[in-house]
Amino acid sequence: MSNSNPLIEAIEASYKRSDVPEFRPGDTIRVHAKISEGGKDRIQVFQGVCIHRKRGGARGSFTVRKISHGVGVERVWAVNSPRVVKVELVSRGKVRKAKLYYLRNLSGNAARIRARLGGYANELLTSGGESGESQGD
Repeated sequence: MSNSNPLIEAIEASYKRSDVPEFRPGDTIRVHAKISEGGKDRIQVFQGVCIHRKRGGARGSFTVRKISHGVGVERVWAVNSPRVVKVELVSRGKVRKAKLYYLRNLSGNAARIRARLGGYANELLTSGGESGESQGD
């Protein structure tokens, strides 16, 4: 963050996770969350569409929405939370807004998000463009 204290930035950098993939609103992601019930811990998988992403460094969060038995369910997680064991990118979605709250009022085929082909710009730059060239053959 540009207006932050360097001391706070240094502390946040120590908590930053590197295993979370690049994802944006509109992407379908699978979140493996740690749930504790009755003194025991287990991993629960929550798969849905990311409708909100706040990029606040170590304070960033994201919201995932899915339809479960005809009822919309949304969960909010902190990106660096120890309760989030793993985040997997299932598919990329092509959307034109940063916050997809309008999906709450839609159902069925109206709530579909078109698939985005290709990777994100920073993924293409880090891989050197090799993956895009080899797929054309």
